[in-house]
Amino acid sequence: MIISTLGIDIAKSVFQIHGVDADGQTILQKKLRRAVFLDFLAQIEPCLVGMEACATSHYWALELAKFGHDVRLIPPSYVKPYLKRQKNDAADAEAICEAVSRPNMHFVPIKTQKQQGALMLHRSRDLLMRQRTMLLNAARAHLAEFGVAFEQGPSQTLKVLEELRQGVIIGDIHDFAIKALISLGDQLNHLQEEVKNIKLQLKLWHKSNVDSQRLESIPGIGLITATALCASVPDPSCFKSGRQFAA
Repeated sequence: MIISTLGIDIAKSVFQIHGVDADGQTILQKKLRRAVFLDFLAQIEPCLVGMEACATSHYWALELAKFGHDVRLIPPSYVKPYLKRQKNDAADAEAICEAVSRPNMHFVPIKTQKQQGALMLHRSRDLLMRQRTMLLNAARAHLAEFGVAFEQGPSQTLKVLEELRQGVIIGDIHDFAIKALISLGDQLNHLQEEVKNIKLQLKLWHKSNVDSQRLESIPGIGLITATALCASVPDPSCFKSGRQFAA
């Protein structure tokens, strides 16, 4: 029997696959370890393959496409209505197989490795910015414990920490506290340098992407927003309107 459609429930180590023929009859139900997953799919004739759009799904979609498979990613919330029984790997794979064959199903465009790399830059920058905010708040709170208050803003906090490093006497701060605050200042300086480096990498990606440059020409959209939009939405035509895209 020839497999017409495959539903794959992906995971870190074990993959569950569910295959049906052109008549919708189940002809394959199998659990595969990660090490043999690609080898097994390479032996199957090209067919329609459905997976949930989740962690690692874009990587596996690109790999399976090399074998000629028509791979489509489905939002997990769109798969749930097709789950017929208690949730488990086999049931999920069957539900995915059913959902991917629906003519009115909404699919998630597959991201290229370059787009994934740009998104990773954005996520890394976001993480570093959150850490920076945590350190700034901690430093400001520690200084307040010794009665040191100053104007709001990251630049003011960094200025005070740099003065402590240079030996400027500020208030009545204990030596141990000064050492701790200088350590926080070192971390802040390092984070700021890393954020700058990531922004430089985003600029390089931006210069190589025509769509990102076009987006930046729109008033109110800068480098960060333009590159984030291009990396997050490979194919804007999958949205019916600007309203749907915004939602």
